[in-house]
Amino acid sequence: MKTISTLQFATVAFFVVSTGCQALAQSAPFAGMAGSWTGAGTISLSDGSKERVRCKATYQVGRADARLQQSLRCASDSYRFELNSDLVSEQGQIAGSWSELSRGINGSLVGRESGGTISAVADAPGFSATLSVSTKGNRQNFSIASEGDIRNVSIVMSRN
Repeated sequence: MKTISTLQFATVAFFVVSTGCQALAQSAPFAGMAGSWTGAGTISLSDGSKERVRCKATYQVGRADARLQQSLRCASDSYRFELNSDLVSEQGQIAGSWSELSRGINGSLVGRESGGTISAVADAPGFSATLSVSTKGNRQNFSIASEGDIRNVSIVMSRN
């Protein structure tokens, strides 16, 4: 297993958190999210290489479907990580925090949701990335962009 830098991990952690902050086109942003989800996609690195990643998530929804707690495990051929996040939506604004348990890394996420689409920015010390998430039914697509070692992430998740 290779070691990844804090910046690389923060980028991966950011895209994982973003899967939890998608909003369904309903009055309550996290309505219908509770349960288990799985997904796969690719990570594009600054050297031009790509790597497949697989993820499993459990979502708990509360406070009138406006709070989302996520527990997520992801793995590629090179690494594994476990992430927890806690997100809240209020009048179209999404805010929250994330932490990666094994590496002790954490950060914040802020964004906006409208009609099933999220636009957000994730920050951690020395790191920032942008993301876009769209959801249709039990399927969500998202992408992330960063200037770090991991340049682009594309994942498709579906509810089990």
